[in-house]
Amino acid sequence: MPTTPDVSSSPRPLPPFALGVCSWSLQVKNVKELKGFLDQLGVDVVQIACGDPHHASWEEGDDLPAAANSAGFRMTGAMLGFPGEDYTTPQSIQRTGGFGDPATRAERLARLDWALDRTLALGLSDLTLHAGFLPELDDPARSEMLGVLAKAGDAAWRKGVVLAFETGQETAGLLRRTLDELQSPSIKVNFDPANMLLYDMGDPIEAVKILGPDIRSVHVKDARRPKIAGAWGEEVPLGEGDVDIRAFVKTLKDVGYNGPLVVEREVGDQQGRLRDVARGLAFLRECLAG
Repeated sequence: MPTTPDVSSSPRPLPPFALGVCSWSLQVKNVKELKGFLDQLGVDVVQIACGDPHHASWEEGDDLPAAANSAGFRMTGAMLGFPGEDYTTPQSIQRTGGFGDPATRAERLARLDWALDRTLALGLSDLTLHAGFLPELDDPARSEMLGVLAKAGDAAWRKGVVLAFETGQETAGLLRRTLDELQSPSIKVNFDPANMLLYDMGDPIEAVKILGPDIRSVHVKDARRPKIAGAWGEEVPLGEGDVDIRAFVKTLKDVGYNGPLVVEREVGDQQGRLRDVARGLAFLRECLAG
């Protein structure tokens, strides 16, 4: 069994609960624009999209790592989305998300390999992604899916990167069981409380307690549960949804998490997102001070 990747030398000189934002939430096209928005928001911490078609394509192209590393902001990790992922409905993303479709697994493992190299080029140790819907324990497809996830974890370990799977598509209990079965030191959790509500997969506060030891990073987002079974819930600005953000922050502290809190906003135009992120950062400062 491989040991946990050594990330002790990773360039993450961040204080506990450093506040930041996801680059794709700001719909930026180049590093200069990203730096300008971060300055406007009063933060210098960002989780950065790799440059994939789903979350963002950068005008810098293959020069992104050099541009980002010289821009003066600090990065918490990279983010990968796969071409062809369709978030129109929960059903469409179940068919197309992550490693769920056997027909796309080989090309997506290859894309993951590219993203791992991009993560290292950015000087980072963490890469987050949606792994896809995890089959239930009695699902015949579960064994093959876990085999693919194990391959992803092994690829990350060989390059000294930690993969953080986003929460949301499954209950915390099913994700906990999956992590325990995989026993991969390179697979952790990127916790997004709103995703659990958008997919209607349980109480995000209780989920923190279940997944706490493996929470590697956090997206802070708020949402309301769906009104119709099988439909999306509604993403809303921080403090306006069904996530108790104050309790969420307290529970993260209780389970020993002290990493960055990165605001994600995926609804609205660019200026609306910028406004909501600014308000969200202010609200988080209040939560941390209380």
